[in-house]
Amino acid sequence: MSMEHNPAVSPMALSSSRIIRSSVHMFLQHYQYFTTVSALLALPFALSILLSQALVPRALPLLPTIYARLHALFDAAGFRPSSDFFTLVNLKLSQTISTSIITLPFALSFLLLAKASVIRTLNHHKQTLHSLYNPLLLTHICNYLLIISANATSVSLLFLGFNCLEGLNMPSPKWVLFFSALGAVFYSILLANALVICNLASVISGVERTGGLMAILKACVLMRGRASTALALAVPLNLGLAAIEALFHYRIVRPYYHAERPFSVIVYEGIFIAYLCSIFVVFDVILSCIFYRSCKEAVQIDEEEFPSDIGKLRTLEGYV
Repeated sequence: MSMEHNPAVSPMALSSSRIIRSSVHMFLQHYQYFTTVSALLALPFALSILLSQALVPRALPLLPTIYARLHALFDAAGFRPSSDFFTLVNLKLSQTISTSIITLPFALSFLLLAKASVIRTLNHHKQTLHSLYNPLLLTHICNYLLIISANATSVSLLFLGFNCLEGLNMPSPKWVLFFSALGAVFYSILLANALVICNLASVISGVERTGGLMAILKACVLMRGRASTALALAVPLNLGLAAIEALFHYRIVRPYYHAERPFSVIVYEGIFIAYLCSIFVVFDVILSCIFYRSCKEAVQIDEEEFPSDIGKLRTLEGYV
């Protein structure tokens, strides 16, 4: 049954709980396909994510190199090396960049093929995975640039805020702690919104076969007034992925480095945990597809109230 004609996807809609229930319904409806073809396509990417989390801090020189470069950048910007907040920001940025570099080949191949398989199944596209892959690839590259821009904007604003704090002669520990917490919340919200837009843009590129910047612009229009719903949908999935990463460290990484169990047992269990991670990746795509459908239905109502914005979007389509 096509997603577009599925009665489980109601225009009443933009409740996060209803979208999650509809996504579970769609997953169970195509359970055999999603847990075999789509999950196995996503499995190499899931393995690369989990292994990069284990290898980057211990075995690869990439993380210390990036950390040193960012530390020099922060120092040149005038921040004290002893600042706990910017030490934490430096570490998280270094880990994110290192993981992204390691997993990039798998993201551009296996992850995009898994997304194409899910989108094709939910929409009953007759096109091949290759025809859906091309717009997804273009959009994924633009998504990377958007994430980089979001991180750069966040760090730049943090630099500006803390420089203003020092310029106003308020370097007391209480003020530093307050602005550090405020900066962490701002950074998290900005990055979370950027990730949600990227997920929605990927679905748009697969469903409408519109790749690149146009898919991101459409995602921004569809997201208007629905950011809180999108963020609520992202929370349980992120918690689930974090739990799987913690399980991988507890059951695989620690026993491996301490030689607590036979290597063959560790390998088999590691593949199984990676398979669970790939299931979460597939469900994330399904959730984004259902959210996209809900947004499209809501936009039909918004067109009557805000016709100018929709007209601008359609004008942009003629130039892109």
